[in-house]
Amino acid sequence: MESKVTFGDIKLKEAYTKLKTSKTEDQMLYKWITRAIDDLKVNAFCGTQVPKRVIPKIYTEKYETDNLWKYDLPKGWRLIYTIANGEVLIISIILEWMTHKDYEKRFKY
Repeated sequence: MESKVTFGDIKLKEAYTKLKTSKTEDQMLYKWITRAIDDLKVNAFCGTQVPKRVIPKIYTEKYETDNLWKYDLPKGWRLIYTIANGEVLIISIILEWMTHKDYEKRFKY
């Protein structure tokens, strides 16, 4: 089932938009995130579901979500998102992206 993709907050969307015109490394990250967004539009469940017991409190408190997914980007980057289900529409909400090192810290691996 197709889904709509949105950002968890306006600051994150602005950061994504700025990547497009930033330095070369950031432009690559922009392309990777754009590809992830395209994939999520086709299948919101294309990422890997994070077990509920390891979901960091920051996500449950800030976004009041009970599900979390990660999408692996190139070079160890991770895109973190949640899935909201409306009556007729599935919405993928991007919460943040981070390096693999930051991901391991956040999830205490």
